[in-house]
Amino acid sequence: MSVVAALLLFSPVTISAPIARTEAIIVIAGFTVFLAANLLLLRRAFQPMHRLVDRMHAVDLLRPDQRLLVEHDDEVGQVVQAFNSMLDRLEHERRQAGRRLLEAQEAERRAIARDLHDEVGQLLTGVLLQLKGVAPHGDEHVAHAQAAVRKALDEVRRISRELRPESLDQLGLASALRELVTSFERMSGVGVRCRIASDIPKLDTAVELAAYRIVQESLTNVARHASASSVELTAEADGDARVIVVVRDDGIGISERSTQSAGLRSMRERAVLIGAALSISAAADGGTQVRLAIPLGRARRTKREPGAHVDSP
Repeated sequence: MSVVAALLLFSPVTISAPIARTEAIIVIAGFTVFLAANLLLLRRAFQPMHRLVDRMHAVDLLRPDQRLLVEHDDEVGQVVQAFNSMLDRLEHERRQAGRRLLEAQEAERRAIARDLHDEVGQLLTGVLLQLKGVAPHGDEHVAHAQAAVRKALDEVRRISRELRPESLDQLGLASALRELVTSFERMSGVGVRCRIASDIPKLDTAVELAAYRIVQESLTNVARHASASSVELTAEADGDARVIVVVRDDGIGISERSTQSAGLRSMRERAVLIGAALSISAAADGGTQVRLAIPLGRARRTKREPGAHVDSP
């Protein structure tokens, strides 16, 4: 408006009454230029607001690094800064709530595993011992009953190990993953190429448990949904920065809908809680790839003997 007033005051432009055609054209042209200039200036001024609205629609607390850049220290910049602060607070509160939930789940898993091992396992063992004295050796019906009890006992032990892997507590992540692979191959019939480096540092207990659960869920998804004929599991240290764990299958791939499943959301929850980066995508040669990158700031390094990868066919 100040520009228009200056033009009227200091330019030779005059407006008569009734207005002449030339004067009307000049006024309309000036007004058009004025509106165009305002449109350009307002669009530039409100561009950060449009980005903010788009980010609000797309924000996901399970995906870190979604902050917006504060370009100017004005009212719009203050709104963007407030949005970033809100994300910090929400992510912190979600991590705290998720950590408490997962700790409660793991405590329940330990209790169930202990009950299965101590109560059901011992009960089945007692039944098996009693069956041996019920009938003469070689009785077909007793033999079938004994086989059924042994199968049930093995299943109870398997479930107990999956609920709380003892090897994870006693021997660490690498041994627990190898045991998990062995169990997966036996139950699913799918072969796994396992490459676990010998120089992986010792991680915090909570970090190792989260990594184990993510790999466990990945293999469960392969068995249930992938129709895969083979799986590759790798775990290695990426220099001094990260531990990289990758599960790759040659199955039918992953759909957009399946990425929203409860199992995959649980995997993302666990990755966020340990500060790791988790990506779930189509593999280069088909199938699905799950990649977990754990920062070594979360690790407690222990002295280990140097060595190459430990491979299993």
